[in-house]
Amino acid sequence: MTYEDSNMSDMLAARAHQGATELRLERVPVPEPGARDVLIKVASAGIAPGMMKLLERGRFKHLPSTPGHEIAGVVVAAGREADASLVGRRVRVHPMLSCGDCVYCRTDRQQLCAETAMIGHAAFGTGKLELYARYHDGGLAEYARAPDWLVDPLPDNVNFDVGAKVHDLANAVRALKCAAIPEPGRLVITAATGTMGTASILLARFYGARSLVLVARSRARLETLRPLAGDLPVELVALDELAPGWADNQGLTRRLRELLPGGADAVLDYFPGGPGTMQALRALALGGTLVHMGGNATPLALTVAEAMQMCWKIVGTRACTRSDTDAVLELLASGRLNADALITHHFPLAEVNRALQVMLDRSEPIWMAVVHPGQG
Repeated sequence: MTYEDSNMSDMLAARAHQGATELRLERVPVPEPGARDVLIKVASAGIAPGMMKLLERGRFKHLPSTPGHEIAGVVVAAGREADASLVGRRVRVHPMLSCGDCVYCRTDRQQLCAETAMIGHAAFGTGKLELYARYHDGGLAEYARAPDWLVDPLPDNVNFDVGAKVHDLANAVRALKCAAIPEPGRLVITAATGTMGTASILLARFYGARSLVLVARSRARLETLRPLAGDLPVELVALDELAPGWADNQGLTRRLRELLPGGADAVLDYFPGGPGTMQALRALALGGTLVHMGGNATPLALTVAEAMQMCWKIVGTRACTRSDTDAVLELLASGRLNADALITHHFPLAEVNRALQVMLDRSEPIWMAVVHPGQG
């Protein structure tokens, strides 16, 4: 096992510590690949605004730790039983750890496995989480270690930035699959200017959408989304332009019904809180589906009888599976999907805390952001 600088014993990493509200830049040992591991020189690492919230909630089980679950780079070393052909390859890491043998893992629902956790991210399962104990460190560092079975070679036409964000694109694929959009394909996307909203707009045409209604706070930011929709017709709903009191008087529902008199065939709801989820639900057509992936804790004011009468489906989902990432990689490799425009912000590792703050406060338009550990 060798890598390009055999004298390198340590590296720069952004580290999460118990009780800290920011990451610390520290020198730590370069991870040593085990028998089935590969060592990756990280070129791009995606960041997510919810990372620090999960840290505060105690979902990072091994601290101090190196966060960063969205990793792309070049394999520079492989363990004795790992796939040696990966050395020198451009790759991305599938961060979802699972047992691989339970009913969920065998039926393309790995994110529900009791061993579910993410490399460089939080633990979600209720099992022993033995894989997470080994692979809890992620990609906000110069090097990252991953098991070879969770490494995907990148197509030649896919850059490291998009490679790092395949996970978010696959989350959108999971939501679109759950929506199973029927004809005539009228799709509403809420919180449309965020990471999941923009990814969903870009992918919607591949999953049955024939027209889009995009909902977000600001019309100016909504207008920038039109090119992502390709040739799909787009309507925009800016919450700032709704009549005062819309949150209490169904103003969003009324506006959606004005634009879609027959209702929406599906809603992809990414609202993280507030009444928007319920109001979007009431804009569904008969037999429509609302898919929620926003973590909104606001209760739904809906009876089961009403859902039955309207034949509505309400689907909660989270994360993605290997089939979802495979679908994204296939679309990218074929050239039918180009996601370069989604990467709006780039930061060196030294500015990782500023990157997280920009993602969190959204004081400037931002879709997806990546950190480059190799930059000064």
